[in-house]
Amino acid sequence: MAAGKSVVGRSFASRHGLPYVDTDQLVVDEHGPIPEIFASHSEAYFREVEARAVAAALDSPVRSVISLGGGAVLDAGTQQLLQHATVVFLDTDLATVLPRISRSGHRPLLAGDPVVRWSALAQARRPLYESLADIVIDTRGLAVPEVVERITAALDEGEH
Repeated sequence: MAAGKSVVGRSFASRHGLPYVDTDQLVVDEHGPIPEIFASHSEAYFREVEARAVAAALDSPVRSVISLGGGAVLDAGTQQLLQHATVVFLDTDLATVLPRISRSGHRPLLAGDPVVRWSALAQARRPLYESLADIVIDTRGLAVPEVVERITAALDEGEH
């Protein structure tokens, strides 16, 4: 969460002439703002509609850059679908995301103390992110163009 998936994904897609899909945006377009989904339904309901949005994006025959919400990979079905995609994990730390999570009030899972919540989520999810990733990019201290360049180099090197 707040690792820069959307901005990096858009930039990478633009650089390579690929369509960009943000699954959080797909959910918002169909169901409304994510904080409202959490408030009026539940996190479980959000995860269900999120899983459907991810499945639809991954099912497209068009080669695309797809940005998933940080918790999307918690779904077992999504994990299975990602085995057929090239997954990039943007690894980061609290110092890097702190300015983003401090100014953002639209992240329901960070309600209360965002620093404590982000740290707990990052620690709990890290093993799953690492196990699903084909490529891990350490984004600490890097500008978006540098992250895009590292992803491009890793893809070229591995011919994913």
